[in-house]
Amino acid sequence: MIQVREYALLSADYGATPSLDHGVVSPATFEWLSALAQSKAGERILSLKGSHHLKLDSFVGYLESPAGEGIEVLPKTGLGTQNPEHARQILCKMLCSALHLKPQEAQDAALRRMDTPLHEWLYAQFLQALNHLVARGLRFDYERVEEECQFIRGQLDMPAQLRQSPGRANIFHIRHDIYSPERIENRLLKTALEYVYRYCRHPENWRLANELIHLLEPVTAVRDPLRYLPQWRHSKLLQIYQPVKPWCELILEQLNPNFQQGLHRGIALMFPMEKLFEAHVAAWFTARVQPPWRTKVQAASEYLVTHQPEESPTGQDWFNLQPDLVLLRGDITQVLDTKWKLLNSQAANGKDKYGLSQQDFYQMYAYGQKYQGGRGDMMLIYPRHAQFDSPIPSFSFDEALRLWVVPFCVEQDCLASGVWGEVFPALASGAGEGADLHLIAG
Repeated sequence: MIQVREYALLSADYGATPSLDHGVVSPATFEWLSALAQSKAGERILSLKGSHHLKLDSFVGYLESPAGEGIEVLPKTGLGTQNPEHARQILCKMLCSALHLKPQEAQDAALRRMDTPLHEWLYAQFLQALNHLVARGLRFDYERVEEECQFIRGQLDMPAQLRQSPGRANIFHIRHDIYSPERIENRLLKTALEYVYRYCRHPENWRLANELIHLLEPVTAVRDPLRYLPQWRHSKLLQIYQPVKPWCELILEQLNPNFQQGLHRGIALMFPMEKLFEAHVAAWFTARVQPPWRTKVQAASEYLVTHQPEESPTGQDWFNLQPDLVLLRGDITQVLDTKWKLLNSQAANGKDKYGLSQQDFYQMYAYGQKYQGGRGDMMLIYPRHAQFDSPIPSFSFDEALRLWVVPFCVEQDCLASGVWGEVFPALASGAGEGADLHLIAG
């Protein structure tokens, strides 16, 4: 298996020195990746860079070509060298946050040990959750059956029976219900299990998948699982299905055969790193904010402009503004946004600007005007690493509106020490409210 990280180059040049920023693959795999880069499904994952190189985007996960060559793409957690196992552990932790798993479910022994590649770890989480569900017992449901039979069972279908020819008078058209495991939730689980059984390579995963395949023999898989996923019900009867559902959805959405067209399909378990970081930070804040404060993830109540076309009698709101996170307390609003990008505190000059994007500042200015009325402090959160381990001095849009750029440590899950006292001093002060923010920072 080849290990690289975000934005790495891939080539079939065996003379090149392999590294986390340059992966060397076989010609067959390079040809498959080139076709993937030109397809609609893979255009965001990687792109052609000249005729001999491919460049990965900010997606992480696992790719496996039809030739069987695997490529593990890890997050870029530092400038320069990094520990692959450490990066993989961070990635798995963020995946758990994105799937909204409970803390005790995320602290699995496999997560701490990390002795298997990412895709096998995902398979293991699904198989363990499914095995626990099967041990507790699958939920059955009544299924209506219409058939011809030589004896009456259930309800007689009179219209069909009256049309029966005299030569078949001993055959009855009946309707009846059977107590069957063929409910849509079980069928989706069986479909995901078949994918895992087909693709997994780890001996323990294959053993457990093989065992579960036999236990779920009465259940029929579905051909188009993405079509049936919205039919998954959330009743009290199905509460024991909740731990396995996120893993099932993940596998069905990523390993769905419709991902690639053609006879020879590989595996692509890829996730946008920016979305994973955003979900992880939002989950961290949501778990720590205490009343009277509350959080709102992906707020969408404000628009950039209002426009009234000539043919329209009323005005229309255009260009919805959606900050990643908003802190609320009464009439106080604080906007926080996350960006998965490595800044450099040493690049404090007018040319490099720490690696910050002017577009991000335009975006934060619009958030500040619409959500905060052009007053107060806002926060841009970037991943912490050796070259960016403390908040950057504030940026002033004007006398009333400021922006702070602060690091979030994905290893220890915390903001930089003293952030709340420095970044939001107005919030940290006041009658008895400082303790709430202290809990967040801690």
